[in-house]
Order: sequence, then C-alpha cells, then structure tokens
Amino acid sequence: MESGRPDARFAQTDFQPGAAPEFPVGFNRSDLFGGDHPDQSPLGKAISATAQFLKERQHAAGFWVAELEGDTILESEYILLLAYLGEENSEFAIAAATYILEQQCPHGGWALFPNGPLEISASVKAYWALKITGHSPDADYMQRAREAILEAGGAEKVNSFTRYYMALLGLISYHQCPAVPPELVLLPRWTRLSIYDMSAWSRTILMPLSLLWAYKPHRDLPEEQQIEELFIKSARKLSICNDVTEKVDDLTYRSRIPWAWMFRQFDRGYKLIERCGGPPLRNKSIRIAAGWILERLQNSDGLGAIFPPIVWSLVALKSLGFEDDSYEVVTTRQQLDALILHGKNSQGEKTVRLQPCKSPVWDTSIATLALAETGQADCKEAVAAASKWMRSQEIRSYGDWSITHRDVEPGGWCFEFNNEFYPDVDDTAMVLMALSKSLPDDLHADWLAELIPQSERVLEKRLSTIVSGKSEHLQSAMNDVSRLQPSLDAFRRGVQWLLAMQSKNGGWGAFDSNNDFELLTRVPFADHNAMIDPPTPDITARVLEALAMLGVNSQHEAIQKALAFLWKHQEEDGSWPGRWGVNYIYGTWQVVVGLIAVGISSEDARIQKAINWLKASQQSNGGWGETPDSYDHPELRGTGNVTPSQTAWAILALVAAGESHSTAVFDGVRYLIETQRTDGSWEETEFTGTGFPKVFYLRYHYYRIYFPLLALARYRRAARITTPS
Repeated sequence: MESGRPDARFAQTDFQPGAAPEFPVGFNRSDLFGGDHPDQSPLGKAISATAQFLKERQHAAGFWVAELEGDTILESEYILLLAYLGEENSEFAIAAATYILEQQCPHGGWALFPNGPLEISASVKAYWALKITGHSPDADYMQRAREAILEAGGAEKVNSFTRYYMALLGLISYHQCPAVPPELVLLPRWTRLSIYDMSAWSRTILMPLSLLWAYKPHRDLPEEQQIEELFIKSARKLSICNDVTEKVDDLTYRSRIPWAWMFRQFDRGYKLIERCGGPPLRNKSIRIAAGWILERLQNSDGLGAIFPPIVWSLVALKSLGFEDDSYEVVTTRQQLDALILHGKNSQGEKTVRLQPCKSPVWDTSIATLALAETGQADCKEAVAAASKWMRSQEIRSYGDWSITHRDVEPGGWCFEFNNEFYPDVDDTAMVLMALSKSLPDDLHADWLAELIPQSERVLEKRLSTIVSGKSEHLQSAMNDVSRLQPSLDAFRRGVQWLLAMQSKNGGWGAFDSNNDFELLTRVPFADHNAMIDPPTPDITARVLEALAMLGVNSQHEAIQKALAFLWKHQEEDGSWPGRWGVNYIYGTWQVVVGLIAVGISSEDARIQKAINWLKASQQSNGGWGETPDSYDHPELRGTGNVTPSQTAWAILALVAAGESHSTAVFDGVRYLIETQRTDGSWEETEFTGTGFPKVFYLRYHYYRIYFPLLALARYRRAARITTPS
C-alpha cells in the first residue's frame, strides 16, 4: 500500500509462486489519530472510557497482561503435586482447596466452565484435593460430590492425566495408565508416530511423562487421603488401558481398521513385554528425553510455558536425581509459582488459584490494535510503547517448528513472555497487524515498502525489503528509514515465517505445519482431544487478515490455497467452527473478516450465508452469546448467555461485510453501550476462550475489554458517524 493515498496499491512483481507483499510504512494519520474535538456522543464516550481503562492498566514496559482463568483442574492438580512433594498441609494447598470448594456446582460436582455439566476428571480431582487438605468426607458438600461422581460412572471414567496422578500418589499402578515409553523419542519422522508428529503441547507433556513411565515415582498416601469410595468397583480393578472416550473427535475419513482397538492391544502388549525385562534402548531413550527437556527449559517460562508440562517436568527432574536446591528444580518451581494468583473469598479466607499460562503477547497485540483503531490522539503514546515492547518479543531462534523448516529464518512470536521453542502462528499474525497500525506518523515523506525474493530458487523463502519514496532532504529521508527499519525487518521476517508455516491443504495450524496425522488421535493417551495440531479456519483466516493488512496480493498462491481450505470447511448453515474461541461465533467472525480482507465480495452468496447465520443468532437484547457446550452438542451453536466479547465478534464480522448501517449492528452496538460499566469495562464471567475443545476452556479477563473496544471503534470508522443511528 502506498502511503498518503486513499486506496491501497498492491505491487505486481515476479515473486513466485505469487505476488510480492507490499505494505504501508507511513501515511497521513489524521483520520486515525486526528481530531482536536473529542467525540462526546454516547458511542464516543464509550470508546474513550474503555481506551482509558486500558491505558491505566498498561505496564511501564509497554505490555498488557490480564488473568487467564481455567477450571479447577489447575488448583486440584497443584494440590496433588504438593501432596507428592509432601506439602499438602502448606498454606498454599489449603488456600487452593478453599478456592476449589467455592467452585462446586449445584449438581455436586465440578464443571469445565460456569453452569456447565459435571466433568468426571475435574470432579474426582477436586474431591481428592479437598480430602487431602483435610476436608472430611462426611461433610455435606463432600457427600454431594461423591454421589454425583458415582452417578456419573465413578472414578473409572477419569482421563489419562488423572490416572497418572493416581499412580503418582499410590492409588493405582503405572501399568493402569496409558503407556508413554521414553523410546518414543527414538522414532523417526517417517513412522508418522514421532514426537514431532504430535502437537507442540502434547509433545511437551509427553516427554516428561515418559520419564515418569521409566522411573515410576510415587508417594503412597495414607488410606484416609485416598479415594477408594469414588470407584464403582475399586481402584485395584481399574483396567490396564483406558477406554475410548467420546471426548475425542471422530476421524475425518472412514476407515475399516479399528485403530483405537489396535493401539490398545499394542499398549497391553508393550506392558507385558516390559514386565519380562527392561527394553534394550531404555537408558539411551532416557538420556535423550532428559536432554530434550533440559534444552527446552532454557529461555522459557517453564517447559512449553504452560501448567501441565511444568508440573510434570518438576516430577521428571526429581526422578532424574536433581536435588531440590538444584538450579533446574528451583527454576521450574519458581515458574510454577509465577502462575499463582492470591485472593480472598467472601468470608475473608485466603484463596489460591492457578493460571494455565500467561498471555502478555496476545493481550498486548489485541489491546494495541483496538487502541489504534479508536483514532484518538490520546492513545498514541500507549500504542507506541506497546509496539516497542512487541518488537522486543520477536523470537529470532530456531524451535521445534524448524525440524520441518530448516531453511526458514526465524521470525515469530509466542503467546507468553518467554517460550523460545514455541512461537505460534496466531500470535505472530496478531502482532504483525498491531505493528502495522503503530508506525510513526511524523515522517518527512510518503514511503513505499515492498518485499521481494532474494533468490529464484523454489526452496529459498527469504525476502528482502525495498523502500522507496521522495524527500527534499537526504538526511531526513535517511532518518525516516532508520526509524522504520525495526518494523520493516519484523514485517519481512514475520511474513516469510507465516508463509512457510502454511500446510499442504492450504490452512494454518497453531504451532506446526502439516501436523494432521489423525491416527495419533486413536492412541490411549489422546483423550485430551488435542493430540495433533491440524489447520483450522479461525487461524487460517487470521493469517489472511494479517497478510492483507501488510499488502500481500490477493492472487498470491498461499492466499488462493487458503481460500479453498476455508470454503471447504464452511458449515451447511453458513457458519465456521472456532478452534481457539467459543465457538461458531468466533470462527464465523474471524473467517468473514479474513475473507473480506483479501477481497472476497460481501455479496458473495457464501458470505451472505454466514451473515444471515450471525443475524439469526442475535438475541433479543441485541447481543450474541454461545456456550462451550456447542462443541459437544453442535445443535447449540450460536446459543448461550450473551457476552460482550462474543457480541463484539459478531459486530466485527458484520461491519467487515458492509453491514454497519444494519439493524443487527445497531442493536449490537446499543447493547454494548448500554451494558458498559462506568469504568469503561463490561461484566463477563463466561468462558469464551478454548484450550482443548470438549476438554479445557478459558476465560481471558481482557476479552471483555479490548474486543468490545475494537468493535465499537471499527463501527465508528465504518459508519462515518459519531452516534449509532
């Protein structure tokens, strides 16, 4: 796009297989940050109030990070870990149990999201954590929990993760867990069963668990702290291999081979062989697995920078013989402690809750984008500070993704503060969009930047940046380019990294490309429903939005392949599912915005079908809402308690499709304005983020802030008015 011009101009070059990306590096920002006269309309006041809310909470370094809330499996597993470490009577354990008790549902058990149905693994672990920390099994709330668990099938129904905690605390043997042999690390890529054919998060969980399988560490809790009463039969009679669970999605193709049954027979056979003697490559496997873990503890907020592998890596390190005062154990414990949040309940009792990880890059990129879209001069400083911080977070080193992309220059962003081995596509795309909205606006000339290939070789994916423009003063021009250089370099690396991470089917996954070998979802350990990281419509569309914002030509082969992928995955009713947000509202929002961004007409029948679905899903108060239960029950798509974040997503999609003057958008905007608090925020207790569909959901505490702000700001710009009318 050429700066200082009303319309984007896309360069046509000889970049193969598509056209060269081109993007703005400076332009007249009077329409974006202009306006000496504050907008005093209800819409303007709402935008200003939320912008002020964000500015007041920006950290001095330039980033934003809010609480990331999950369900009580986090607190329960934390207590189970403390029990293994002999710290079940600690102040933190007691406070975590207090929080767990507060979250008990009316049905007696614990759920994955507010007002959700009983989830058996979460409920068993919550009950166990309470009992370990001194809560009497005769208490009314414990009796109700026990009855609800038994009615749901008992502790026999728990998932693989829970079985490993049972083995760790001496309730069952490790042979009653799905086998995770360390020899897996030796499997080559051609088997399609290597650790790099698994999703990044499964990989980081599996590797420390493989050391637990090898060493079988355990602490036998006394009988009064065990949970034999939660089994229909008994813990000793628990099968040696867990059954196939309905939590795991069906294969996308039909197969006559009973793969799930076959993998379970292999599991039984392997355990039988292991009983007859140690596997010949066990020591080598342990050595490689340990080295793998230790390498990935460097420059990271813990292994994978997420709660489960941090917990298991702590146990694995102790199994390997690392002392409590060793650097590795101390650092891992500190990284776990960094996820703790302290509070008090309504009775004034101390509580402890755990975050699954931290989300500074994600929060900062979306908050920056929202503030930039407001067009308010008082947001410039915050946007500039955030831009500088985001540039500093770029990962310039090779990680797991490079196993299949050895010739690609690093240039992505992760979700957390530090997670060097695991930049992800979603965060990279969002950061690039935020950076593109935060370029200097006081340059001495209009500048044009183009990305061109360094080589004609097909395998050479590196790009170069050419900047052109006119200036009467050489020194001023050189100063301009010098100021732009950090962003230009980030754009170049980010675009080429995104293009390289595209999968063969045209879509993008989160951490890897072509991570879609579905047979891995049939192994016994795969009951977390996220064994692989296949391309998804929401991430694919966000990449399209980012590429379009950076000027990549819509005829580029990568974009054309992505379009085919998106059309293929549209549902019959016009919606798209969401992998990383709840659910069809999230997916449909992102796909519609991405399609419009790369030039698909809003009049396209398929776009209109999506718009009609969104309008039909709008509720009587003007808002939108969807329950996480729609993953288990697709017939519930587009239904649920209205939330500010999901309302914002729907508005963003409709505005992008040219519906800014429609009744649906007006009613949605009115809902947001009328429900806004005096401090510029909104109330939202529902979980609208997705970790693992059907298994783990999230409440991003800033979703209720920056997404409504982004929707209101884009509505104001699109409608070209100051009040909704």
